[in-house]
Amino acid sequence: MGIKIFNPYTPSRRNMTSSDFAEITKSTPEKSLCSSVKKNAGRNNQGKITVRHHGGGNRRKYRSIDFKRLKDGIEATVIGIEYDPNRTANIALICYADGEKSYILAPEGLTDGMKVMNGPTAEVKVGNCLPLSAIPVGAQVHNIELYPGKGGQMVRSAGNSAQLMAKEGKYATLRLPSGEMRMVPIICRASIGAIGNGDHNLINIGKAGRKRHMGIRPTVRGSVMNPNDHPHGGGEGKAPVGRSGPCTPWGKPALGLKTRKKKKASNKLIVRRRDGKAIK
Repeated sequence: MGIKIFNPYTPSRRNMTSSDFAEITKSTPEKSLCSSVKKNAGRNNQGKITVRHHGGGNRRKYRSIDFKRLKDGIEATVIGIEYDPNRTANIALICYADGEKSYILAPEGLTDGMKVMNGPTAEVKVGNCLPLSAIPVGAQVHNIELYPGKGGQMVRSAGNSAQLMAKEGKYATLRLPSGEMRMVPIICRASIGAIGNGDHNLINIGKAGRKRHMGIRPTVRGSVMNPNDHPHGGGEGKAPVGRSGPCTPWGKPALGLKTRKKKKASNKLIVRRRDGKAIK
């Protein structure tokens, strides 16, 4: 994948970039795997905004992704690589030998016509899904399960991959993209390879309208609000925060406050946090 740069024939075009979509080989989605998405603009059942900055945007169809990959021992052929408006990664449409079609996350290097397979007997190659017990130490994996049979929950965004560091007893140790070292049950499944579309984070949006197409409404800084709207608001001219640290609109600490529960059951599975410290 590459980055497309535009000529600056308007001010908003000057720094705008986009994907060249070189990986995409199929332009229309599979209708049988699509469903409608109801918009709520961040509002709850009372019509009150519970998530700010949501609303508008282009219409989308949700593509049902097979995160579980439980169809074992049946070879599938990649029909095409598609764009998915609901995630940063591209998706691949595969067709099993028995005729069933499904979408999977498209790893880097997966192309039309390639064969993929699920299950403990599958070969260790890009796109295949195996239990961690059958994957060699040092391999790059994505779409990793936390609980056997639940489906992949970790490492699903563009360009990401985790590395299998060790296998011991009932657990495998993984190094996640954040740098965190975490143990996962060795019978959980993961897909081989790194997820494609790795240049996604290099894209420059360029203009406000493009954000609106994505369904993201404007964000206003707290320092330009009034004191009754935000703790940072008020004062003459540019005023400092006036507190020990930045706050949310509701007065809670922001930027760097750790929110993970001290007694969370899965804390014992984290070997090392992303900041390099062992979890207590």
